[in-house]
Amino acid sequence: MLQFLIRRTFGAFLILVLISAITYFMFFAIPQDPALLACGKNCTPDALAVVHKNLGLDQPVPVQYWHYVVGIVMGRDIQGGHCAAPCLGVSFANGRNVWSTILDRFPLTLSLMVGGAIVFLIVGLGAGMLAAYKKGSLTDKIFSGGSLVLSSLQIYFLGPLVMLALVFSTGWLAKPSYTPITENPVAWFSGLIIPWAVMSTIFTAQYTRMSRSSMIEQLQEEHVRAARAKGMSAPYVFFRYAWRGSLIPIVTILGIDIGALLGGGIVTEITFNLAGVGRLARDSVIQKDLPTTLGVMLFSSAFILLCNIIVDACYAFIDPRVRLS
Repeated sequence: MLQFLIRRTFGAFLILVLISAITYFMFFAIPQDPALLACGKNCTPDALAVVHKNLGLDQPVPVQYWHYVVGIVMGRDIQGGHCAAPCLGVSFANGRNVWSTILDRFPLTLSLMVGGAIVFLIVGLGAGMLAAYKKGSLTDKIFSGGSLVLSSLQIYFLGPLVMLALVFSTGWLAKPSYTPITENPVAWFSGLIIPWAVMSTIFTAQYTRMSRSSMIEQLQEEHVRAARAKGMSAPYVFFRYAWRGSLIPIVTILGIDIGALLGGGIVTEITFNLAGVGRLARDSVIQKDLPTTLGVMLFSSAFILLCNIIVDACYAFIDPRVRLS
């Protein structure tokens, strides 16, 4: 297990270096001078030269990238001040520390991801396993058909419809907003319940179909049929033997879907006007803000890779037949 974790961590580090290098060098292929954003509207040639020097843009691109990587590990002096590690630079648009900005925005994005995942796991796995338990019945047909309908919906289409029906027309739910859970848990929950429901819709449909097919496959395994032959009740065999084995493909796809959850969070934040990391990424790309764009990409990539390592390590605990070396 330890060798597996070390190997995966080293691989994740190489991936992050590759992502940062590709993003950094591709940014400078853009014809527009990135210093113009920091210089402002009434920018003179002399002021632009000063901005170039302060941002280090007067140096060759490989040297700039090297200073950027060193700053992440050790910190660096930038724009007249010291940026402590991990230093992702300062925004060209507003001069704010990129790392601090990401940390301020991340709780909202994490709340969306965790809340949405809990919703679609509970609803999707529950519906899929119930459909498998009652295979061929009306319940199975309703859940299977409903999952096909839900999978065709999109966040940017469903979000405004839900807002119109539950917020503006009836007032049954509060308008989506974000309040830190440490300040007011009730306001945190009520402000995110609509984004959770909308974002989890497509995932719920996917996990319903997946859990149904996985459970049906597990029910055909020899050890499950042997347990039934010994006289054990169907519910006991279902939950004691088949359910646990059916989780392996679910966990595998969940590890892959962490990136999809983060992507869904971007669309959700834009749809409901929530200021999270996803919206920060969108704005930084539009503004050609290299430090913020690169910082968000590195942070998101590291988060996804970390979650995938954790998911892989969980295999051995879910299924004793799996051993990681």
